[in-house]
Amino acid sequence: MNEKKRVVHLTTVHHPYDPRIYHKECKSLKKAGFDVYLIAKETETGIDRESGIKHIPIKDYKSRWERMTKGAWTLYKQAKKLKADVYHFHDPELLPVAWLLKNRRNHVIYDIHEDYITSMLQKEYLPKPLRKFAAKAYKKMEQFFTKKMERILAEKYYKDIYPDGECVLNYPMVNTAFIKHQRKGKIEDKLIYTGNVTDVRGAFLHAKLPLIDEKITMNYIGKCSTEFADEIYHIAGSQSDRIQINGVNQYIPKEEIEQAYLKHNWLAGVAIFPETEHYMKKELTKFFEYMNAGIPIICSNFPVWKHFINQYRCGITVDPHNDQEIKDALDYLRNHPDAAKQMGENGKKAVQEQLNWRAEEEKLIAIYQRLGNK
Repeated sequence: MNEKKRVVHLTTVHHPYDPRIYHKECKSLKKAGFDVYLIAKETETGIDRESGIKHIPIKDYKSRWERMTKGAWTLYKQAKKLKADVYHFHDPELLPVAWLLKNRRNHVIYDIHEDYITSMLQKEYLPKPLRKFAAKAYKKMEQFFTKKMERILAEKYYKDIYPDGECVLNYPMVNTAFIKHQRKGKIEDKLIYTGNVTDVRGAFLHAKLPLIDEKITMNYIGKCSTEFADEIYHIAGSQSDRIQINGVNQYIPKEEIEQAYLKHNWLAGVAIFPETEHYMKKELTKFFEYMNAGIPIICSNFPVWKHFINQYRCGITVDPHNDQEIKDALDYLRNHPDAAKQMGENGKKAVQEQLNWRAEEEKLIAIYQRLGNK
């Protein structure tokens, strides 16, 4: 039955090789026997043909307005031609498109990657007076467009906002290379951060780490604008030579990030974020990735994060604005290598046994099978 079901994933925002969309959801659905299409931005190489996932490229508009208008309209026309059984979209700006695609013969899934209502208040491209208005307007728009849609939630706490949504959490895939990898030898004075580099994700707090600890090299691996890179180097000042940024104005593929985790015997993976309502509630995807690679975590001491770190005994939480507390955490991991190694092993075990994509994949397939029987 599944071989006859055509599934189309839709995004104008995310990279075609986005870990959640492509590597997890699309590949899992393809493996389960669905006919999978992905309409996403064009790339130089295109989607790996051996995956069996059919990529329909659309122009990558640099202007946000053009992407939301011309890009969305192009995507709609391509999606409508496919006459899919299920349309699965990933961007809030595609709500009107998804609404137009919905009919009595198909199903539409809204995959909610973020708490957009809260995060709208942090959007740097919006003037501050407009952010509250935008958040309220978005909530009304979302309620109108999604009445007849299914919701999939990437985070547990989104249930508070969308009680009818079904959680398919953004846990990592268990990587064979990570399973085999062992942290051996002397721990290096290197810290790693992976993911998009922005101020609300701690970019400027991380830039201070070489100033807090004169032995540390801070490594950012993820997309970073030139503007942010310049500001990071400026904050690091005399220690800017101990800042490494891989991803200035470019997307870093999942495979390259995974290789980076294994490249060094990292002192820690960091997520020292400033306080924001949005991130204080999230269990960060990068937590699971650091744990998967056997790297201890140093992160902000938000209550949800502190509970998580204590539950899995996989790192240290710190006050993001207390330099001495951060220095003490770095010193502890450096001076207690056995304890640091145990934290990494605890995290790795938790991911391999519980916090991984296998169970989430089963939930995703179950949702699609249920929709197919409606």
